[in-house]
Amino acid sequence: MSEFHAGIFLIDKPVGPSSFTMVRHMRKLLGIKKVGHAGTLDPFASGLLIVCAGRPATKMISLFMDGEKEYIATLCLGKQTTTLDPEGDVVEEHPVGSLKHDRIEACLANYRGEQMQTPPAYSALKHKGKPLYYYARKGIEIIKDPRKIHIHELERIDSSSDLSGDFPEITVRVVCSKGTYIRTLAADIGDALGCGAYLTALRRTRSGPFSIERSVDGKLLSTPEEREMILQKMLSVEDVANLLQYSSELTILKDS
Repeated sequence: MSEFHAGIFLIDKPVGPSSFTMVRHMRKLLGIKKVGHAGTLDPFASGLLIVCAGRPATKMISLFMDGEKEYIATLCLGKQTTTLDPEGDVVEEHPVGSLKHDRIEACLANYRGEQMQTPPAYSALKHKGKPLYYYARKGIEIIKDPRKIHIHELERIDSSSDLSGDFPEITVRVVCSKGTYIRTLAADIGDALGCGAYLTALRRTRSGPFSIERSVDGKLLSTPEEREMILQKMLSVEDVANLLQYSSELTILKDS
């Protein structure tokens, strides 16, 4: 077995396991304790999870967190849950009936660009050293101040047809700044449409310059015989540092 020192891995996390479970698999697979990820994906979500292994790599985690993200999100209209996602209990139902595509598009247009967003009660954001979900599960709601975010792109990708039915779904593609909560965006869109909504599925397809197309199937992390294949897909600390520098320079040029 070849010795491992440090590197960055692009993992396609499946629906089900937590982000920490994926980290635990990587620790076992690589035989190294210093492993972390750059941006949590909830168990119900799937997609790109950047895993850093070895001290030189984990030192770069904050750099990965700063990049813009891209998601594919599915919203169920007409229902609201305690957590704004499928992990919570349904607390309100307002059957939709029918909804014109033009009205949906006009609603989405209002959420493009720079705006203020209030973090959800069920989130990992800290308050007095504990995540907000710690308090929410005890029935204590901690409301954080709204934070500035930027929705660069927001488009419906399931179809361009009108909706009908009690609880129809729409699927959107979102490109956003760090710190954006897609669950909150889903709930806000539902409120604006007058029927409520919650996030039923979420897939992260990009984080900064890293795309899901280059990722390793997260289901393979529990099979030791896949270790060498995963190591072959590893990105070196040096290559990633150069890529981040190049990506940063391109962003500066684009914004100038």
